[in-house]
Amino acid sequence: MRKPRAAVGSGHRKQAASQEGRQKHAKNNSQAKPSACDGMIAECPGAPAGLARQPEEVVLQASVSSYHLFRDVAEVTAFRGSLLSWYDQEKRDLPWRRRAEDEMDLDRRAYAEVMLQQTQVATVINYYTGWMQKWPTLQDLASASLEEVNQLWAGLGYYSRGRRLQEGARKVVEELGGHMPRTAETLQQLLPGVGRYTAGAIASIAFGQATGVVDGNVARVLCRVRAIGADPSSTLVSQQLWGLAQQLVDPARPGDFNQAAMELGATVCTPQRPLCSQCPVESLCRARQRVEQEQLLASGSLSGSPDVEECAPNTGQCHLCLPPSEPWDQTLGVVNFPRKASRKPPREESSATCVLEQPGALGAQILLVQRPNSGLLAGLWEFPSVTWEPSEQLQRKALLQELQRWAGPLPATHLRHLGEVVHTFSHIKLTYQVYGLALEGQTPVTTVPPGARWLTQEEFHTAAVSTAMKKVFRVYQGQQPGTCMGSKRSQVSSPCSRKKPRMGQQVLDNFFRSHISTDAHSLNSAAQ
Repeated sequence: MRKPRAAVGSGHRKQAASQEGRQKHAKNNSQAKPSACDGMIAECPGAPAGLARQPEEVVLQASVSSYHLFRDVAEVTAFRGSLLSWYDQEKRDLPWRRRAEDEMDLDRRAYAEVMLQQTQVATVINYYTGWMQKWPTLQDLASASLEEVNQLWAGLGYYSRGRRLQEGARKVVEELGGHMPRTAETLQQLLPGVGRYTAGAIASIAFGQATGVVDGNVARVLCRVRAIGADPSSTLVSQQLWGLAQQLVDPARPGDFNQAAMELGATVCTPQRPLCSQCPVESLCRARQRVEQEQLLASGSLSGSPDVEECAPNTGQCHLCLPPSEPWDQTLGVVNFPRKASRKPPREESSATCVLEQPGALGAQILLVQRPNSGLLAGLWEFPSVTWEPSEQLQRKALLQELQRWAGPLPATHLRHLGEVVHTFSHIKLTYQVYGLALEGQTPVTTVPPGARWLTQEEFHTAAVSTAMKKVFRVYQGQQPGTCMGSKRSQVSSPCSRKKPRMGQQVLDNFFRSHISTDAHSLNSAAQ
């Protein structure tokens, strides 16, 4: 795959396909250009004409070394031209891009972008078509029920986003006359759950506003291009990245530029194995220059003071360079940038959940109850669950009481412990102790209180249930005669999934009455 090279001296050269892009997007740029000078309090050296600088960005630029900045129009122009030329040739053929090219209604285009900004491309691609077919307009989504939204969103994760997406649709229809806000600022102010990145992506791609965006992919690209090695989640680095993104965004093709930056990070400038030889902006990349410099020094080709630009802060330690505690690692190359952001480990919680099954006219039925309309997994359906109890006896008692609250008197002796499932949400690591209770030879329960319902196994798989509950159900199914099912993405411990121990181990197991799960550890290692 050939790559367009970035030529710093070609600032006045026309960008490949830029004329066509300017004509195509001119009608969407009426808001971007008039706002270019709004809020400008000082000219920043090297800022292309028409780019605004917010006060905090001006202070920030003055406080860091110019090594981490784009200092002249030629560099910015070269970066834009090379990136957009590469994108025009190499962009992935994705269904929403085809749809956007044919969609003349800006509100519908913006609505599609809202959906896309909620999760990763690889994850959302299988959901996008079904979602847009069911609710092709904001008006359609606004009239849907939360149950329908949760059902179609199930499996994408971050379930609150689906709910907020519908809340936003209702606000647009009921309060904003059916029209989406046109700028990043108003999108963020008026729509629930729309943050800075989502607002910028929608405003630039759907409405042509010249506003930069920073997601994980863009942050990685910018950190490498300008050799920013500090924690990208810190306030200082985050502000710097947003300032660079705003400086670089092409006012003629802002939506394409932002998508190109995201595409570059997703396909070429990847976290662990970047394809530097295929990068269109390699010649402008300070991380790549650092690699070449280190290689020359290691080989002895450079002696004395090499003529290679380095960071030279005015005072003290540069807060954007690699921290002294984590110096340059020769084996990592450009992957030195950025260093992994510091994250708090997820909070650990435990609960007990039970799959209650009874025979039905159309086959076996299982009981589901609905979660509250706020909080984690709001509005989704799950198997009856209780918080974890340290005593097995207390655990069984609490779980049985919860089951009887929904289904009436039940035989306690039939309650069986089947194993456990560990599922990590964004901020919680939740361990489910999985139980099963099959009602056989009893009169089926036909009525349940509001908030509960009986479903067939087929209905369960299309219901608004979380991925965690699907994992729980697979453990339950694995304990039925003739089946043994697991999950690649979960840590599962069940009698069915355990390897048969050797004779000596069997003796020890019988003596200590213990059960040793080997699959849980191997699955956890694979996930990591």
